[in-house]
Amino acid sequence: MQITLKDVRTVSPSEINTTSKPKGQFVVLTLTVKNIGNKDGGFHPYGLMKWEDTQTAEQDASTLEKTDVGQDVDATYRPGQNVTGDVVLDVPRMGGKVNFYDGLAGASLSFELPAD
Repeated sequence: MQITLKDVRTVSPSEINTTSKPKGQFVVLTLTVKNIGNKDGGFHPYGLMKWEDTQTAEQDASTLEKTDVGQDVDATYRPGQNVTGDVVLDVPRMGGKVNFYDGLAGASLSFELPAD
């Protein structure tokens, strides 16, 4: 699987049509997910995206929130298929990095978040 970060933006609850309040700040990652392998593969970010910075230990940033933009990237992809869509995270503050874990080993993918 190839995951490309296209955009990062902060949003208010009303911008993603939710009444839920974040613990910190809602952040939207716009991602393109593409299966570049020769077998079916999945990208399922819920519970597998964690945030950390130099002051705060790694913690779960996953939410069940969605945006109305793009397609749902949480899917199983056949070889050659790709989708661009959003993942909404709840991070304590901007900056730091988001790590994606798709197995028991270390992070398979990391994205640095802008400080503001």
